[in-house]
Formats: sequence, C-alpha cells, structure tokens
Amino acid sequence: MELSELIREGSFSPSPAAVEVLLGSDAEAREALFARARRARAETTGDKIFLYGFVYFSTWCRNDCNFCYYRRDNDIARYRKGPDEVVDAAERLVASGVNLVDLTMGEDPEYLREGHRTATAIIREIKERTGSPVMVSSGVVPARTIREFAEAGAEFFALYQETHNRELFARLRAGQDYNGRMESKLAAKAAGMFIEEGVLTGVGETPSDLCDSLIEMGRVGAAQMRAMSFVPQSGSPMEGRAESDRVTELVFIALMRVLYPHALIPASLDVDGLSGLAPRIMAGANVVTSIVPPRLGLRGVAQADLDIDEGARTVAGVSEALKTLGLRPATTAEYRERLAEISRLIP
Repeated sequence: MELSELIREGSFSPSPAAVEVLLGSDAEAREALFARARRARAETTGDKIFLYGFVYFSTWCRNDCNFCYYRRDNDIARYRKGPDEVVDAAERLVASGVNLVDLTMGEDPEYLREGHRTATAIIREIKERTGSPVMVSSGVVPARTIREFAEAGAEFFALYQETHNRELFARLRAGQDYNGRMESKLAAKAAGMFIEEGVLTGVGETPSDLCDSLIEMGRVGAAQMRAMSFVPQSGSPMEGRAESDRVTELVFIALMRVLYPHALIPASLDVDGLSGLAPRIMAGANVVTSIVPPRLGLRGVAQADLDIDEGARTVAGVSEALKTLGLRPATTAEYRERLAEISRLIP
C-alpha cells in the first residue's frame, strides 16, 4: 500500500524510512499527512489559533552557538531592555489580543542577579498588571531560579535542545552540556510549569534523528513542541551553510500534530514573516508565535527585523491571514481552557 494511503487510513506511524519518503519527492504523501494533521487539530481545538506576543528583552548571551546571530563572539550591536520597557511592551501585546507573552533573552546573567531588573521581577510585574499567561525563555538557569519563575506566576518554560542527536548537538551548541539542558527542562516541569521543547531543521539532521526527537519530546512531557527552519546568520560559523527549504519543518510540524494531537505547536513568524504563516498552519500548527510590537526597538531571532516595524507581525495582521484560512484567533479564556485540558493529559 502507498504511504499516502496508509496516512489517509490512519495506519501510519513515523519511521526513518517513512520520514525519508515524506521529505523526498512524494508530494502526495506529504499532502495526505498535512490533511491528517489539520483534521487532528480540528478535533482538538476546532477553528481556534492561539497567539503569542514576543519580547526579546536582551540580545546579550554567554553562549557561542554556531547557528546564532547573537552568539557571544559575534561583533554586533546589542541591547538590554529595562524592566519598564519590557512591561510596557508586554502590556501593549496583551491589549492587542495575544494569549501569552513570551519573555525571551540570551543567556544573560545580568537578569539573574539580585535586584529590581531580574527576570523574576519582570515576570511578577507583568502578571500583576495584565494577568496574562507568561512564557519565559531564559536559557539554562539554576533550578532555584526556575522555581522563582514558577512562584512569580510564569506558566511556561521554553528551552530548545535543537536536536536529540548528541553529536549534532555538540556541533550546534558548542561547549554546552546536553544533559544539563535537559535537566533544566525537567526542573521546570517539576516546579509545575509547562515546558516547550524544540528542534532546528536543516542543520544536518537525518530522518532517524527526527524520529528520535519526536519520541523524546513526548518522553519529557512537552506541552508545546516547536520546529524552526535554519536561517544562515551573518557572523556565525554556519553563515555559509545553505538555508533550509522548509519542507522538513512542515513535515515535522505535521508529524508532531499527528503523534501529539493535544500539543501546542507553533507557526513562527520569525523565519518567513507573515508570508510564511499559511504553510505552517496548513501543516497542523495551532499557535502563532513571534508577534512583536512595532517601533519599540525589539528584535527577532532567526530574522532580526523581518516584518516588525512594518506592523505585519501584529495581532491585526495575523488575524486577517487566519481569516483567509477559515480560522480565527482564540480568546485568552479559550487559551486557558486549552492549558487546563493539557494539564490533565500530561501528568
């Protein structure tokens, strides 16, 4: 039986051989997979898509990841936003209609020091002023700090392994501890937070690696699962590597949706901007991430400036794009209901 028929009948399960076919020339099998992923999403969240605001409040980082523009040794202009600026950006995002505020920084020790500008203090103030769900993406931090994030009210802790192949991890995240990164995620889960895990596609992973990552994301109990395509970054050791063709990212989104129908799976605006939203949604994503308020001097990650100050990466812009797909932004009450359901599904 053809792979496309197996997918349509629901008797398909990912294997390295099947993933290789999906990444190859079998467009019919891919379309069958995307259709099945959309059905799985409709069965769990209907026509609702969740929207996340993004505040990248420090572009300083102690790490030297080979794929990252903001790596420690890259000679670039950087910023640290003050607490008032971060809270103001968060308030603007919540007022515009996002369901969650994603507070992201490089691994910047400055925000972990005792004092008024700590990440914990910022989380607490945003919760007090807006009541919005909050995700913190701080990189690897001590377990004590993770508990403080939870006590301040953050619902999510995001920390991406990028790959679950240890050799590839060492090439991507030079000088970092694979086990330590995993342990930080598990510490957040133990503190009562949801966790987000993620992979970077187009960096030399194999179909077998992708299957391993699918399994590992379930094993760690990730409530949110992300895939993002590699974009070469100026000044990084991987600057000369070819940009990913996006097929792997889309297939991986669909596979995550089929295997984990309950999961929150983002379509990130940070790779292709608003023009790249539809393919990711059509592959089964149910979250739009990296909505950024314009003209506040905030940056993206994969694409530092793309669509930000033009105002395209806003709730208004995303809502219009979703409407053309027969979908709608969720309310924050609906998002909280989804989190409550996920908490029952993931012990």
